[in-house]
Amino acid sequence: MAISQTRKNEIINEYARHEGDTGSAEVQIAVLTAEINSLNEHLSVHKKDHHSYVGQMKKIGHRRNLLRYLRDNDIQRYRELIKSLGLRR
Repeated sequence: MAISQTRKNEIINEYARHEGDTGSAEVQIAVLTAEINSLNEHLSVHKKDHHSYVGQMKKIGHRRNLLRYLRDNDIQRYRELIKSLGLRR
């Protein structure tokens, strides 16, 4: 259900803006997207797992807020990120 630490580190290294960057909006959105995708797979098998569904909705809301922040502050970074992540926006 949760992504492994090694996978998380790979995502952080891929989307980091500088060395040691773990808190930028791009990194946070990429990690949340990986966690949401993992939860989607879990919930497709376990349809009655409502607790995981609630957690997924919270992650989606958090990602939506971060995407809005990035879109409002730097539209170019926003466009590059959604293109690389394959988000529908």
